[in-house]
Amino acid sequence: MIRIRDEIAADVPAREALLDRCLGERRAAKSSERLREGRLSAEGLALTAELDGEIVGTVRLWHVEANGVPALMLGPLAVKPELQGEGLGKMLMREALWRAACRGHGAVILVGDASYYARFGFDPALTRDLAMPGPVERERFLAIELRDGALNGAQGVLIATGELAEGVVPLRKAA
Repeated sequence: MIRIRDEIAADVPAREALLDRCLGERRAAKSSERLREGRLSAEGLALTAELDGEIVGTVRLWHVEANGVPALMLGPLAVKPELQGEGLGKMLMREALWRAACRGHGAVILVGDASYYARFGFDPALTRDLAMPGPVERERFLAIELRDGALNGAQGVLIATGELAEGVVPLRKAA
C-alpha cells in the first residue's frame, strides 16, 4: 500500500535519485530551480510517497511572490517510472493542494504539462501577468487559485520568499 507522508531528512538521497531518474540531470538548469535554490520548502508541503519502504514519489511546494502577492510554486513532482499511469501523481497533487489550502495558502503556480495539470484546475490565464526568472514556455506556465482572487495584483517576475536553508547566505542587490 502506498503511503503519502511528510518528507524527512533521510528521504533526501532517494528523492534526489528519483528526480534525476525522472527528470534528468538537466533539471537543475530549469527556471523553476532558480526559485528553489538555497531555500527550504514551505512548512508541511514537502511530501513523499512510500511503497514497502521505498521512495516512489515526491512533490514539494515553495514560497514565492510577485508584486507583493504571495503564492506557492509547485515542483518538482515525480513518480517512479514503473508506477507512472497508476494514479500516484494524482494522489500527490491532490494531497499537496489540499494541504496548501488547509494551511491558508491562496494560490499555487507551476511549470508543467497543461493537459495534465488542467484536471486539477491549473490555468495558464492566471499567469498572464507573471514571468519566471528565466525562460519559460508560456503554455506551460500555470496557476490555480485555492482562494478566489488570490492572485489579484500579482504581476512581474516571481521571486523566492521562502526561508533560506541553513548555511545559505542571501545575495545582496547592487546599490
